[in-house]
Amino acid sequence: MGRYILRRLLQMIPVFIGTTLIIFLAVYALPGDPVKALFGDKAADPATVARLKHQYGLDKSLIEQYWMYLSNLFKGDLGTSFSQREVSDILGDAIPVTIQLALVAFVLEAVFGIALGMLTGLKRGKIVDQIVLVLTLLVISIPIFVIGYLAQVYIGTKWGIVNPTVTDSNDITQLILPGIVLGSVSLAYVSRLTRTSVVENIRSDYIRTAVAKGLPRRRVVGVHLMRNSLIPVVTFLGTDLGALMGGAIVTEGIFNVKGVGNTLYKAITGADGPLVVGTVTFLVVVYLVASLLVDLLYAVLDPRIRYA
Repeated sequence: MGRYILRRLLQMIPVFIGTTLIIFLAVYALPGDPVKALFGDKAADPATVARLKHQYGLDKSLIEQYWMYLSNLFKGDLGTSFSQREVSDILGDAIPVTIQLALVAFVLEAVFGIALGMLTGLKRGKIVDQIVLVLTLLVISIPIFVIGYLAQVYIGTKWGIVNPTVTDSNDITQLILPGIVLGSVSLAYVSRLTRTSVVENIRSDYIRTAVAKGLPRRRVVGVHLMRNSLIPVVTFLGTDLGALMGGAIVTEGIFNVKGVGNTLYKAITGADGPLVVGTVTFLVVVYLVASLLVDLLYAVLDPRIRYA
């Protein structure tokens, strides 16, 4: 196991370098001059432009800029935003908020999604199965911004159950509704994926053998069936954790949550290159770590899986 983890960590290095290089080039090479974009339609003072380019190292070649960015990155320096704040400080304020929001969404989709999937898989073809299938298909078909808008209007404004917008992003109780909206589509996918996996595994020989041995139904379902059925679900949940962290742009915008998604959106619209690159770099690390954890969880769910 230790050798496998070491090998996976080494494999992450070229993936990390490749993805950050693509991000860097997309921000600094393709759109044009990021400094002049700060001035919008206004005429930019050449002396000010030159000073800003020198300050942010944009007067160097792209290779030199990227090497300087990587060197600083491995020292823990994500650079300085065009707003003159350290990128690490900005993310330090935003990351805890998005972690709380993603945690609410993740718990929702994992607990309720797996529970609904197990229920419908065991009740395949019955009325509860048909109802859940229709409801989950409906949720998947509706764009997330529509779900967020409807939740904000009805639950927040008309019914007054919660505030329609978040006033304190550090208060996790105010993040429950945005978390439900953020995790709603993933919940539907987890439910359908779990159901499909349960339906496939319940016909397997090892389940028939367990039943023939006279094992209690609770043990057959809870140990043998559930553990094997959750392998594809864990894969989805692991990759979705990174998606929740980065995909919160729409949800955070609707509910005025001051998290990573909102920060990234403002950085893109404000042409703040250092903040865009730093934020996306953080999200890349989240995806890589989540992918590693998923692979390690396989051995927990299925003892037959061993890593060399």
